[in-house]
Amino acid sequence: MLDDSTENVLELGIGTGPNLKYYGNKPRIQKVVGVDPNLQMAKFCYAAALRAGLAESQFEFIHGVGEIIPLPDASIDAVVSTLVLCSVSNVTSTLKEVKRVLKPGGSFLFIEHVAAPEGNGLRLWQRVFDPLQQLFADGCHLTRDTLEDIKAAKFKSVEAERFTLPGLFVIGPHISGVAHTADL
Repeated sequence: MLDDSTENVLELGIGTGPNLKYYGNKPRIQKVVGVDPNLQMAKFCYAAALRAGLAESQFEFIHGVGEIIPLPDASIDAVVSTLVLCSVSNVTSTLKEVKRVLKPGGSFLFIEHVAAPEGNGLRLWQRVFDPLQQLFADGCHLTRDTLEDIKAAKFKSVEAERFTLPGLFVIGPHISGVAHTADL
């Protein structure tokens, strides 16, 4: 889903770097920056970047959080968030930071597990299990309406789809999509 003109990518909550393999084959990628609150992930990310074919100068791990992204304004072409917004302390602040670091016309690509629709029996189970999920899964929330949060962040456009991954019970409902910032 990355545009061929993408040169600088920020991956929020990069973890061990499982998505890095998708950047190594993009000829225009100049820099991939991974931000994660767990400093222990750095060694795994650097190894994954090398396996992906990224030169040492093309990857940087930054110990940080989405609510305070330590990058300059309008410095990133695309921000990628894979199962991250469920765990940030403040979704609104994180999305504000995403918009701040994106260049005009930049893209925010996301895939997130989300709350089931109101009135759905699964939503009740998500409410029941949410406190345990937060406790045992690094603050991950089961009941966030993340797509509504993304729409409320006032990107120029938001294209998204809802789907359910079978067999995942309370984390089955997902969204994926892309939001764009306004052009200059």
